[in-house]
Amino acid sequence: MKKTNIGGQGVLEGVMMRSPKVTAIAVRQEPGNIVTQKQETSQLQKKYKILGVPIIRGVVNFIEMLVLGVKTITDAAKLYDPELDEEEDISKAEKFIAEKTGKKPLDVAIFFAVIIAVALAVGMFFILPNLITGWVTPLLFGDVAEGAALSPAMSIAKNLIDGLVRVVIFLVYMFAITSMKDVKRLFGYHGAEHKVINCFEHGQPLTVEHAMACSRFHPRCGTSFLLIVMVISILIFSVLGWSDVWYIRILTRLALLPIVAGVSYEFLKLLGNANNKFVDILRAPGMALQRLSTREPDEGMVEVALVSFEIALDEKSKEEIDALITEYSREAKEEIPPGDVQAAPKEA
Repeated sequence: MKKTNIGGQGVLEGVMMRSPKVTAIAVRQEPGNIVTQKQETSQLQKKYKILGVPIIRGVVNFIEMLVLGVKTITDAAKLYDPELDEEEDISKAEKFIAEKTGKKPLDVAIFFAVIIAVALAVGMFFILPNLITGWVTPLLFGDVAEGAALSPAMSIAKNLIDGLVRVVIFLVYMFAITSMKDVKRLFGYHGAEHKVINCFEHGQPLTVEHAMACSRFHPRCGTSFLLIVMVISILIFSVLGWSDVWYIRILTRLALLPIVAGVSYEFLKLLGNANNKFVDILRAPGMALQRLSTREPDEGMVEVALVSFEIALDEKSKEEIDALITEYSREAKEEIPPGDVQAAPKEA
């Protein structure tokens, strides 16, 4: 089976694919034509070798993907609607900071968008579960005398409850957003991204027919990464014990989040590169979660994903890419009906 470092994400009516050399976005506009954007991939690990060290590279990759994710959403929206004014929704404060720092207003807006996204994610999936656990555990185990040390078993139990609450909140969030029409379309493109990558890795011709026959699930998916982060965090936090002072507990966990992200990244790479029954068992929860974060795409979505992948692969000439875009530019496909998620075929 071929291995590739190409990954991506679903965007507004399109797909972003990122290789070590090229980052590509392909979007289908309302008339049905496909428009693209090609940029050189910027990676800090290329400039500073220390950032390529295991664990550290996971932290760096996580930050890069956050920034790229927000920028990609903005770029895809502009591709979909060329008349979109990118500075219309930028606040006066962001424009002021841009003027003082010499940065582009959009870059400043992206920076603050990443900060807000991280703050919301940390608040929802780390701080909130921790506070809930702090309120619930006295009801289950009784109050601990002030100044008394928790037993190792009690500390582990509280960390397990904290982790379970975190997973439940995450699953409720995933179920809630999957009912939204636009999110269904986005998850369809997410499934198309996986199908095309699976098609390439299994040595199949990069055609719509072969890609449609492949699985919409992939072991290196970001959804699997989020689940791994939650599991790894339980293990690492359990070693620290459980402080009954809520702000010390939360600050300690926030300080350890980069380590959790780094370890989770290495674990995801291990699961993505190894193939045996034991690894399949470890992959299973993340693959199952992708039943929520992906949907079975239609052919039009796969066409867009194929264009984006071919650009990121960077093996075809501009003329060949243009011919592919012309071939796949047609009336937009019908959107996925709001029924149940279709069962994915077996991997090619």
